[in-house]
Amino acid sequence: MKVQVECYAGHRGDQTPRRFELDGRSVEVEEVLDQWQGTNYRYFKLRGEDGNLYILRLDEAVGQWELTLFETPRGTAISEQPPAQPPEKKRPGKPH
Repeated sequence: MKVQVECYAGHRGDQTPRRFELDGRSVEVEEVLDQWQGTNYRYFKLRGEDGNLYILRLDEAVGQWELTLFETPRGTAISEQPPAQPPEKKRPGKPH
């Protein structure tokens, strides 16, 4: 689902979502929980001021944002498609 996103560009010029429009309402980003780079996209896992979790995806080539996952605090998830997963973090001292 395509969404309109208002961003903050940090000192490195990276775009970070601050607010987005969803079904005619504005959702303020309370916290960026995670972000990662996919093959052709950047992903942001966010908590909105409404307590819901969102994963937004930015197609950097065309500047288009999409909502790829929405989850309520009760755990109800709605997903357009499975998001690319962030790289698995290696833990020191464990065999790989």
